Amino acid sequence: MTWANVYLVCFLVGFTFSLLSVLAGALHVHPPHLDLHHGLHLHVGHGGHAGSGRSGPPMINLGTIAAFLAWFGGTGYLLTEYSTLWFLTALGVASASGLVGAALVFWFLAKVLIAHERPLDPEDYRMAGVLGHVTSGIRPNGMGEMMYTQDGARHSVAVRSEDGTAIAKGTEVVVTRYEKGIAFVRRWDELTGDGEDLSGKSDTSQGAQA
Repeated sequence: MTWANVYLVCFLVGFTFSLLSVLAGALHVHPPHLDLHHGLHLHVGHGGHAGSGRSGPPMINLGTIAAFLAWFGGTGYLLTEYSTLWFLTALGVASASGLVGAALVFWFLAKVLIAHERPLDPEDYRMAGVLGHVTSGIRPNGMGEMMYTQDGARHSVAVRSEDGTAIAKGTEVVVTRYEKGIAFVRRWDELTGDGEDLSGKSDTSQGAQA
């Protein structure tokens, strides 16, 4: 096999993998890769974490390997076929070209794609402590539905009253626990004491009228 053929094979392999990566990204498909590390809440704050939870891409990954092969093969083939450079000189130039291509892809991954990713925090998706409002009234010892906002999006979930009492549609509630796809809720005013304050004011008013 001649050097031209070696370069051509490297170019075709690298270009093919690069094209597949682009298509996979456009279709939101996650192909195998090489060692890539990768509402209102009322709960009490938790302790700090040892790390930030975000790590950059490794320098050697499928994208950088594909870029190296494509640039290395393409440059080497052109130099072999259309120049009079000594084969070792052409090999060195092709290798340098491949490293440049791999470095550009790595920079793009680290500075453009990974930099804009938001690390997932399990605390952002905890149901306990989520505040929402009932959209389908909860019958005594029955079920209803609640709407809530979490991570910037609106969601709905099946709910039960924590104490088994009925809760009317439109009532503001807070999730106390979440089990098997069902959220158990209590009225918000029960937790804040607003219900007791209103009850006290009502009793005082009735006493004054009497």
